[in-house]
Amino acid sequence: MASMAAAYGVRAGAKEATSNLARTLCRVAGLGHRLITTLAAMLLAFGATLSPGFAAPVRLLILGDSLSAGYGLPHDDGFEMQLQQALHAHGHDVAIVDGAVSGDTTAGGRARLDWVLADGADAAIVELGANDGLRGVDPKDMEANLTAILDLLSARHIPVLLEGMYAPPNLGPDYERAYRAVFDRLGQRPGVLYEPFFLQGVAEVPALTQPDGLHPNAAGVRQVVAHVLPLVEKLLQEARPA
Repeated sequence: MASMAAAYGVRAGAKEATSNLARTLCRVAGLGHRLITTLAAMLLAFGATLSPGFAAPVRLLILGDSLSAGYGLPHDDGFEMQLQQALHAHGHDVAIVDGAVSGDTTAGGRARLDWVLADGADAAIVELGANDGLRGVDPKDMEANLTAILDLLSARHIPVLLEGMYAPPNLGPDYERAYRAVFDRLGQRPGVLYEPFFLQGVAEVPALTQPDGLHPNAAGVRQVVAHVLPLVEKLLQEARPA
């Protein structure tokens, strides 16, 4: 009997100890849950009071060719970097999405737009068409490509700055007029800001172009950036209204 009582006592003690441990763990778990809930609430409140300076930067896609890719220039002298620096100097928190490829046509830009947008964009500058003109691409085909680009950006609610261009004069006045009319028509689309000529004040100015007479040098890029900056700032406002 004694051995049985002793054995029972041991079992009873173990049972009580287990019960006490369970109650302790429950209290600890409850405290942990309350602590986690409190911390989460504090973090949410802190996030709600963050100043705009802590917001994610505006993602600005530049879908372009060699004129915006900085052909023939050190990286820091190209259009994308000079534009980003100018925007930062004006107080805009902007991250450039590099979609500029030297030699690209409107067809090339159209073909790769989905891929370029994989990580998203809040606004876009479309600077394409110069190579179409150099190759004598039918303006109707160029318009179809640019329209498809603008349609996709519009479907994703991405405001656009469309940069216009002129055709080389050696292709004749009829081609020049048809080519130019494409940009003028598309520049009237809702949700599109329009800059009639990307190289305004730079084209055919030897001091602002590289030896090929086509691409801007570093000083020429500064001129381009200064010229387009007001419209780019307006574009950013449309991307994230105040």
